Amino acid sequence: MDIIQTLAQELDKNPQHVKNVVQLLDEGNTIPFIARYRKELHGAMDDTSLRTLEERLQYLRGLAERRETVKKSISEQGKLTDELAAAIDSAKTLAEVEDLYRPYKQKRRTHATAAREKGLEPLASLLFAQERGCPRPEDAARSFIAPEKGVETLADALQGANDIIAEWISDNAAIRGSLREMLEKRGTLRSLAATEEDSVYRLYYDFEQPLSRLQGHQILAINRGEKEKMLSATVLLDREQALPLLRRAVVKPGSAAMDFVKAAAEDAYDRLIFPSLEREVRNQLTEQADEGAIGQFALNLKPLLMQPPVKGKVTMGLDPGYRMGCKVAVVDGTGKVLDTAVVYPTYGERQKGEAIAALLKLIRKHGVEHIAIGNGTASRETEQMAVELIRQASASGAHVSYMIVSEAGASVYSASKLAAEEFPQYDVNLRSAVSIARRLQDPLAELVKIDPKAIGVGQYQHDMPQKQLDDALCGVVEDCVNAVGVDVNTASASLLGYVSGLNGTTARNIVAYREANGAFPDRKRLLKVPKLGPKAYEQCAGFLRVPESKNVLDNTGVHPESYGAAEELLALCGFSDEDVRRGAVSQLMQKVQAMGEAAVAEKLGVGVPTLRDVVKELMKPGRDLRSDLPAPILRTDVLEIKDLKPGMVLSGTVRNVIDFGVFVDIGVHQDGLVHISQVSNKFIKHPSEVVSVGDVVKVAVLDVDQKRGRISLTMKGAK
Repeated sequence: MDIIQTLAQELDKNPQHVKNVVQLLDEGNTIPFIARYRKELHGAMDDTSLRTLEERLQYLRGLAERRETVKKSISEQGKLTDELAAAIDSAKTLAEVEDLYRPYKQKRRTHATAAREKGLEPLASLLFAQERGCPRPEDAARSFIAPEKGVETLADALQGANDIIAEWISDNAAIRGSLREMLEKRGTLRSLAATEEDSVYRLYYDFEQPLSRLQGHQILAINRGEKEKMLSATVLLDREQALPLLRRAVVKPGSAAMDFVKAAAEDAYDRLIFPSLEREVRNQLTEQADEGAIGQFALNLKPLLMQPPVKGKVTMGLDPGYRMGCKVAVVDGTGKVLDTAVVYPTYGERQKGEAIAALLKLIRKHGVEHIAIGNGTASRETEQMAVELIRQASASGAHVSYMIVSEAGASVYSASKLAAEEFPQYDVNLRSAVSIARRLQDPLAELVKIDPKAIGVGQYQHDMPQKQLDDALCGVVEDCVNAVGVDVNTASASLLGYVSGLNGTTARNIVAYREANGAFPDRKRLLKVPKLGPKAYEQCAGFLRVPESKNVLDNTGVHPESYGAAEELLALCGFSDEDVRRGAVSQLMQKVQAMGEAAVAEKLGVGVPTLRDVVKELMKPGRDLRSDLPAPILRTDVLEIKDLKPGMVLSGTVRNVIDFGVFVDIGVHQDGLVHISQVSNKFIKHPSEVVSVGDVVKVAVLDVDQKRGRISLTMKGAK
């Protein structure tokens, strides 16, 4: 099988483009680099397509390797036929390969193994062949009675033959394939309560669903319920539907051994085949559910990381709490900590007044414009205090607004080694307040410091295969960081570590070099950083920005390899570097189009996709593509759950998208749920078809359950 052709067919891509990507990957190029700077070679595939290609490439190479291993093993046994080799070579999945290998695989000791040791395989062969002149099983078995071998009776001989035949049937790849297909089409998953106590799993206390219609979140919920011993689950298939298929495959009508083989087939099904297929299908369902959940997590994470920053504003971060008080940190427009404090607004009205007075003083002292409030414990009370604080600040001429910020992972970060290195002078609680403030200013730069699993935009993330989850989420972070670009003179080592071509060591070396030698004057200076060689420089240079550089191109996404082309383009169109710096090249695209993109690209010695990227970068040097996205909702007033009434229409921010719906922050501490049936007027398979994390949406209140803190919302007709 040609892997390139297979990938091209599966992904509906040009075979030459696929071949180019495979070569680029094998040469050690990163996905962000390939996606951005090798468009001519891959036909402008995006990051997601390239990562899918890379994953399938690894799977197919693993499949090819397994095929060769299996063939070698069977060949060493002297049992590899041309027909079998061809079947293994044409197997499209690992499951098919393992089915073909099953009869030749060294097994742990089985009933059939014991029967063979007793010399009963010839009896099994005679009966299984079901030839026209085959004797009755009882007659055939008499000559195999051998007390010295442990075959003392006729029943012992027949049982041994049955065990051997059952194993042969179980090892038959075609039979297993047909039954697997039947199970997938007609099987169901049944779950029952394993306890009498009420729990979050009550929906699954008496639940049955066809395997073909099971949703990922249902599978994961049942799996977790089983793990916690709250549920018991089994796969069901009508035995009377399955057995005829089995009989047709192995029973020869009219033979004296027909009934014996029929009974062995049923034994094979009950004892060997179905239990094996049940385990297999459960594993398959779990893998698919895991894959879907990981994909959804990644889908949710990207817009969260790409939320527009609220840059250049002095921001106050509030980390709410009861016993330990509300931790306060004021940071300037660059994220530098200006002041910290602890106030106690939940201790009583007097303490609340004192808290407001203290915070008002900080607002006036530092010119605070925005307040970021963590959404954890005591956030409701803190939000109410913030609203009163904003009213008093407004009365004195200050213009302050606030936003509830997800603090998922903030505690993980604040207690980390990284936070201790970054803020050794502050305790854990104050570090969390700093993180919350910075999340509003630049979500991406702050969230990269946190394990992606702790960010809280998925479901059942702790049940996922952790390496697979980590790889997917780190890939998303990497794509986001490189799409935005990183200021090499201000970025933390955490942020730099996600830049294409860099790792933890080279990222830390960049920061150390910067601290020892001052700001980088240009991109070329990166080659002086220890352990950052030419290959790493090639991969990272285009994604690192140097605003202080004399060369304006160092503050764009133009790769150094294209500097000559960019300079020639400017000269061709009558512009200078200074024009780019001043933003005075708005006519650049029109001039290129007037001359013809293909002609200009040929003259510059680059491809049309690269030309377009260069033009785009020259027109907006230092641009942050996140600025083109809708700004986050900043509030000055507060609603409480008791204020909500059915029919009310509100603006909210999507916080999480999962299989069965969308959680929306409408400013009342508790996120409301838009069930999948309420997301759109048309049928959708998944909410992600309509919304993404971070989207600002209009919702109408359907129902409010104050006692349970549940809010039901709809997006249908909300205007």
